[in-house]
Order: sequence, then structure tokens, then C-alpha cells
Amino acid sequence: MYSLRKISVSLLMMFCSIPALADDPYRTTAGAGEAGSGYACIMKTGFWSAFHNQVSLAENKSTLFGINYENRFNIKELGTRSAGLVIPAGRTSIGAIYSHFGYPDFSRQMAGLACGLPISEKIDAGIQIDYFSERTAGEYNNRQSITCEAGLLISPSENLRLGIHLFNPLPNSLRKSYLPSAISAGAGIFLSKSLFAGAELEMASGDNLIFRTGFDYEAAKKVRLRGGFCTKNTSFSFGLGYLFNQMQIDLAFVTHDKLGVTSSASLIFNLTKK
Repeated sequence: MYSLRKISVSLLMMFCSIPALADDPYRTTAGAGEAGSGYACIMKTGFWSAFHNQVSLAENKSTLFGINYENRFNIKELGTRSAGLVIPAGRTSIGAIYSHFGYPDFSRQMAGLACGLPISEKIDAGIQIDYFSERTAGEYNNRQSITCEAGLLISPSENLRLGIHLFNPLPNSLRKSYLPSAISAGAGIFLSKSLFAGAELEMASGDNLIFRTGFDYEAAKKVRLRGGFCTKNTSFSFGLGYLFNQMQIDLAFVTHDKLGVTSSASLIFNLTKK
């Protein structure tokens, strides 16, 4: 028998999690640094950005390992735990990611294998293969899906970056369960050596056009401040980061116009010996 809390959490999942798939269809929104800047990151380099747009892996030169926890609306049953690993391999880098969302009666798992490489002096490309698994308690069967995603990064000048990302370009006729598709395009600019600002648009099947914008500012040596906005749920975000030797610590808070605040924390470890 379901307890009152389990029923309440299940209803909340139906309300706030499943509709969100239209703008983030089963993808892992990992990285407190990216959350703090409104997830406007498809044109941005960085460990977690590489799993929002795999093209960022092309510029990676270090072996990195990261973990992330997202506490949605301060309800542990809605938490997402993620881990990722990036390894340079010649002219390219290879990345692997895993995430788990939910609790025993309802959960989603995702695993991905990605790579990115430069294809010219000003253009990089990346691709990722994704596996999704959804489990629901009771008589319902588990659902599983496999798809891919890919992206491009164009650098017309030293300070300007243009990003394009495509998720799930495969037709749903090839799978048993429905999986939305999405395309994103954005631009970012270094306004100074310490300030990066970006904006992007996302169009997903079954949803309205979404606009995201955010900034990342080096306020002091090893200290970063971030802020962002997303038209989905009129969401504001802010965060901060600190670089401690070979470890990067990030915290972020994202608002929802009806359901409250989602907090997230990330740790990134540089495993490359200096």
C-alpha cells in the first residue's frame, strides 16, 4: 500500500517532472556551474557543459571526474545524482556520464558515451550515444530507449562562440516508447577576460520556444559568480564556484514560479598530474 507521502510525491512528479521533459527530454541537467548560469551553456566550455553539448570535449586537455547532486524543491525523492568522466585521447576527448533520478517506486536512469574533436581551425564537433531506462512500480513494464545527440561549435573570433545542439534526431517509429526531440542554438561572448555571457533558444517537440541567458564572472582569483534566466517556468538562477587546487566546487539555486527552489552542488576533480 502506498503511504500518503508516496502518493503526494508521485503526483508532484506527474506535475513537475514529466512536463519538463519537453524542454529537457530525459537529458541530464547536470552541473551546478551550468545551473547557476541558467543552463545557457551549449556554447560554453567546461566539464558539465560537455554533456549538454558534446562539442566542448574537443577543447579538453585533462582527465576529469565529476559528481553532481540536484535537490529538486527540497524533496529527496525528486533528487538527481550524476557522475561523469572525461579522458583526452589524442586530438579528441572521450566522455562518459551516468545519472539516476527518482526513488524506488519511480526512477529514471541515463548513461551516455560521448566524444568531441576539432574538424577545422574554427569548428569543433561532438556526438553522444544515450541509453535511457524508466522504472515504475506495479504492473507496468520498464521502458528503455537508445538515441543520440550531436553538436557544433563555431568560433568566428577569439571572443565569440556559436553553438548548435540536436537531441534525438531519430524518428519515434524506430522505438517502442515516445522520446521527444529538441534543437538548440546559442551564442556566447567574452565581454572581458573575467566575464562570459551567453544566450540560447531551444525548440522541443510538444513545447513552446524556450529562451535561456546567463553569465559567468570571475569576481576574484579562483572565485566565480553566476546568474541566469529561463522563460520556462519564469526561472531565475544564481550560483558561485571556487577552485581549490585540483578540485572545483560549485553551488547553484534555481527558482520555479510555483514550486520553489531547486539547489545543486558539484565537485570536479582534475586527475591529470601537474
